[in-house]
Amino acid sequence: MPIWEAVTMALRTIRAQKLKSFFSLIGVLIGVMFLIAVVSIVQGMNVYMEDQFANRLIGLNVFQLRQRPNFTTGDITREEWLAWRRRPRITYADADYIKAHVTTPATFAMYCADRMALSYNGKTARDINLAGTEATYFQIKNYEMASGRAFTEQEVRAGQPVVVLGDLVAEKLYEGQDPLGKEVVIAGLPYRIIGVVARQGTMFGISMDKFAIMPYTAPARRHICPINILDEVQIQAAGPTEMQAAMAEVEALMRGRRQLKPAQENNFYLQTAEGALEGWKRFSRILFMALPGLVAISLVVGGIVIMNIMLMAVSERTREIGIRKALGAKRRDILAQFVVESATLSVVGAGFGILAGLALAFVVRALSPLPAAVAPWSIVVGVGLGIFVGVVAGVYPATRASLLDPIVALRAE
Repeated sequence: MPIWEAVTMALRTIRAQKLKSFFSLIGVLIGVMFLIAVVSIVQGMNVYMEDQFANRLIGLNVFQLRQRPNFTTGDITREEWLAWRRRPRITYADADYIKAHVTTPATFAMYCADRMALSYNGKTARDINLAGTEATYFQIKNYEMASGRAFTEQEVRAGQPVVVLGDLVAEKLYEGQDPLGKEVVIAGLPYRIIGVVARQGTMFGISMDKFAIMPYTAPARRHICPINILDEVQIQAAGPTEMQAAMAEVEALMRGRRQLKPAQENNFYLQTAEGALEGWKRFSRILFMALPGLVAISLVVGGIVIMNIMLMAVSERTREIGIRKALGAKRRDILAQFVVESATLSVVGAGFGILAGLALAFVVRALSPLPAAVAPWSIVVGVGLGIFVGVVAGVYPATRASLLDPIVALRAE
């Protein structure tokens, strides 16, 4: 029997026996659905974390000179944490030193920040990330201005009390009004608003517009970091190669400045987007390692169900098998017929599983902040698994069918 004829016969069987076919397909359907949905969500998260999370929090081709990591992964012992706390803080002098001695072209921005309350005309915006930094910070973060402007280097040198607001803060304090030129009170002192950053949106449902940026020399600096102390120095290079070169220079300069011996560890930290992503990458690796086992359970169950269905089909079609053998069908013809039917059943289940998995992934994307991106290889794997399970599950029933004695089979009712 030609393969296409066997496939057509299997599809007719599925249409004629819908309920039995549904139960035979459900195991494969669930396994492939789970595979497609999980892979789509994890792939989407990978894209999101790399393109949005790291680049928006750290910056493109940016690294940070810090006292200790800003993002930690894994279990951090108390001893490690205390060792980090005992490290020297990053100072203005450190920042000036590396600016003067790094030869790789780069953009630098001193930075410190803390949570503060901002108020205007009886309204208060609480838990706002107030950052003290340089004018170059806006270039490093690639911020666009919705209105107004960023502060200048001259205003930084003069310690002018000016501030740029995030979109959410401007909306909360000045709803329906133009905030430019108005004053906002920070730590009891008035600051003139000179700009509003364009809306950044949300990340995992958390607003990225809940911030205010002022010169690091402005009076409120004493509330966000000690005098002459920084949380970090942000350094942006032109590309990944230049960033690696700049990181090597900064590390060598800081080790020399702090007189560290070759055997001594760094008592500072260079934070990169890659480091910020390490925790997520570890989690996604664990998920992908566990995925085959979880999918295999459903596929094994699905394979057993298909095998039982095919054994029932052999029993029900014993007389048909006897007639085909009497008319000259060879053992391999009978074997191929039932293996192809089994594989077709399984592939149909895998097809429905792919559709259900894609639908589930996009429902998750629509109803939650989790993104989803379809990985073409997962669809190919889903179809391949359907064929594999069908062939394996169909071999035993097909073998039993091919070994039937035609005379005995013709006597069957």
